Amino acid sequence: MLDLSLDLLLILAAAGFAAGFIDSIAGGGGLITLPVLMLAGIPPAQALATNKVQGVFGAATAAVSYAARGLVDLRSQWKSALIAGLAGAIGAALVSYLPTDKLRLVLPVILIAIALFFALKPGLNDLDRVQRIAPAAFALTAVPLVGFYDGVLGPGAGSFYMIAFVTLAGYGVLKATAHTKLLNFASNLGGLAAFALVGQPLWLVGIVMGVAQIAGAMLGSRLASRIGARLIKPLLVATSTALALRLIWQML
Repeated sequence: MLDLSLDLLLILAAAGFAAGFIDSIAGGGGLITLPVLMLAGIPPAQALATNKVQGVFGAATAAVSYAARGLVDLRSQWKSALIAGLAGAIGAALVSYLPTDKLRLVLPVILIAIALFFALKPGLNDLDRVQRIAPAAFALTAVPLVGFYDGVLGPGAGSFYMIAFVTLAGYGVLKATAHTKLLNFASNLGGLAAFALVGQPLWLVGIVMGVAQIAGAMLGSRLASRIGARLIKPLLVATSTALALRLIWQML
């Protein structure tokens, strides 16, 4: 049984704050929280479930913060959010039946490609560009695909939502970030609902980290709203690269 000392809870809360800050801007908060949960002695399946608990707090805070600044209309996006939530729940429910090890082999390559795209593509800013796919088609293709992945594995889901919004929906970087957080929250919540039935999350740990996530997400979303692409792009490149390197290190 995990010894929930005050020192351990403070360390986990600090990890939650840092993850909330980074995740609200560029995604990749799981890079911080999941390893910390496992280092605390929590078994992998339970760590994944607990990570979903605290992740919901941060994603919800960032989504509401961006919406309050007029960067995303929650009323027009509820259908996409519902689809993401259902896909996340299905992915989490099927995780034990899917060849996730094979997916992990491809994931670093995809993440490095995303990092290179945002690092090297000229003209990526906060202005909207040409829309390549209708909103309904986007909601029925990109949204459930990324949502399902978020339920199955999770790391990098925010980056995948971002690249879809920028390349397919034609959103500027800041607007894409705002919409990413809404869908991230939905697929996180769906995954949590499924994990809660089988993964036995540590609710106290998840809630303590979640409260810290709220503070980090409020700060991060506020900074991103003010600075925009000049902050989001380099942080997105850094987190995607770090996640890819971590996955490669795990495989080796």
